[in-house]
This record gives sequence, C-alpha cells and structure tokens, in this order.
Amino acid sequence: MPNVTRADVAQAVRNPLAYIAERWTPSQRILQRAILASLVMNVMIVVTGGAVRLTGSGLGCPTWPKCTDDSLTATSEMGFHGAIEFGNRMLTYVLCAAVGWAIIAARSTKPHRRDLTKLGWLQFWLVMGNAVLGGIVVLVGLNPYTVAAHFLLSTTLITVATVMWQRAREGDAAPRPLVGKAIQQLVWFLTVAAGLLIAVGTVVTGAGPHAGDSSEVHRIPLNWEDVSKLHAVLAWIVVSLTFALWFVLKAVDAPPGPLRRTRDLFLILLAQGGIGYVQYFTDLPEVLVGAHMLGSCLVWIAIVRVVLSLRERPELELSLPAQGEAHLTTAR
Repeated sequence: MPNVTRADVAQAVRNPLAYIAERWTPSQRILQRAILASLVMNVMIVVTGGAVRLTGSGLGCPTWPKCTDDSLTATSEMGFHGAIEFGNRMLTYVLCAAVGWAIIAARSTKPHRRDLTKLGWLQFWLVMGNAVLGGIVVLVGLNPYTVAAHFLLSTTLITVATVMWQRAREGDAAPRPLVGKAIQQLVWFLTVAAGLLIAVGTVVTGAGPHAGDSSEVHRIPLNWEDVSKLHAVLAWIVVSLTFALWFVLKAVDAPPGPLRRTRDLFLILLAQGGIGYVQYFTDLPEVLVGAHMLGSCLVWIAIVRVVLSLRERPELELSLPAQGEAHLTTAR
C-alpha cells in the first residue's frame, strides 16, 4: 500500500482531478474508449427516451425530480410505464458516469489536452441542462415544443461528444485543410440541410400520433402527413448533396479520409430513408419509429465526421534533442 499523507488527502479533496492526473496516465486506447463510451451513452439515452414516448410512458413518473410526490423511485402500483420512465431517468446517471470517466481520462493525459478537458466539461453541463429540460417536459405534460427542444439539445450533446472523440484521435497542431473552399462550402450546405431535416423531424414527432402518454397530450396543430412530406423532401436534398459531395471528392482526387466519411454518410442515409418510408406506409409502428430515432443520431454523427474530415491536425513536433545528443550533453 502506498503511503498516503495528510497533504495527499487535502490535495485530493481540494482538486481530485489534478490528484488523479499526477498519479495516472491513460494510454491512447483508454482515452479513446472512454470518450467513445460517452458518445455511445449519449445515443443510448436518446433511444431509451424514444422508448419512453413510444410505449406511452412519458408520464409514468408524473412529476420531477421525484417519481411521485411521495416517492423518489417508481412504485409497484405504477406498473410498466412507471418502470420504463424511471429506468430512463436512471440512465442519466450512467451517462454522467461515462462523461465523468471521459473527463478524468482527458485531464490525466500527458501532455495535458486542455481542448479535450473543455469538451468533456461542456458535455457534462449539457447533460445537466438536458436533465433539467427533461424534468420540465414532464412538468408541462409532454408539451411537444419542449419535447422537440429536449431532442435537439441531445443532438447538440452528441455533436460535442463526436468532436471530442475525433479530437482524441488527432494531434494538437493547427488544423490544415485537405480540400478547397468550394468543397468546404458544399459540406456546410449539406450540414445546414441535415440540421433542418432533423428539426423538421421533431415537428413530425410533435404532430404525429405517438404523443408519449395514453392521456390527452397537446400536439402541434399541423397535419403530420404534410410535415412528413416536407421531411422527405429535405431527406432527398441531403442525399443528393451527399452524392454530389462524393462525386466532387472523387473528381478532385481528394484524400481517402473525406471520401470514406462521405461514403459512410451516404450508406447511413440510404438505410435511414428506407426505414422512414416503411414506417410511413405502415402507419408508424413503434419499433420502426425507434429505429428511425437511432438512425437520426447516426446520421448526425456521420455529418459531423464528414465536417471534421475536411482538415487534419498532425501531432505537434517538439524541439527536443535527439537521444544521442542528450547523452553527449550529459557526458560533457
């Protein structure tokens, strides 16, 4: 057992992250896996949140932060819906643990990666904000506008987690563009179109039949089928822009990174579009709607990865003497 002094205890209490960082250095693989775990949990919390709505369990716990006025947890009398809603709330703690692990790993990296630590803390505060917003969703009886905001904030959180994951796989040097300005502009058009696609998708959800609870829940006063058609038009625009991007990248003999990321996005879009059309023509079965929500997360992750693939960040070259030179210097 290592000797732990009173000064060590005081330091650990005062700044636990610095205390851990002084005594532990994670490998690159551990760092990347810790950050990937936070990204996976961010997607899982969206999917399980969708399961809450699709099973009509949105008000299974009718209040917040407690499950009922008298109980912090779901009771047996609340049945299946209470268990589903409370289970989703408990996953928030698992997400916090995953984000915390990513922060600790980033803070302990040598040399210290301040950019990764900041992205980790940004994730943490977004999780806290979205948890509060989720409570507001319950308190206002699943108002569709707050539900949409809840999903969009989750998408923002996924964006930060994806950027953090990519940055952990790069160096700390200034970014160098891999493609020209015209291709960069095309990618930004694609990103805006994809953002609109996801935003309109939340309107489809808010106007559609899956209100999230068996009781009377306010819906967005629009015809969900008409909004779905607008959603489909935006989807085709995103697919067309993605194909155009792939064609241009091939024409200019772009590096393999952007080409791979664009190919991945195109394949995910095709799968997501297929699920979307099948669910539309089969009256929105819950399983397919849930798969479509998962697909929405994967599409946005792929979009972010395309954006990040347009530049590279090599490792910083440190001006250190060669081993032989250092040895000679010491000998003198």
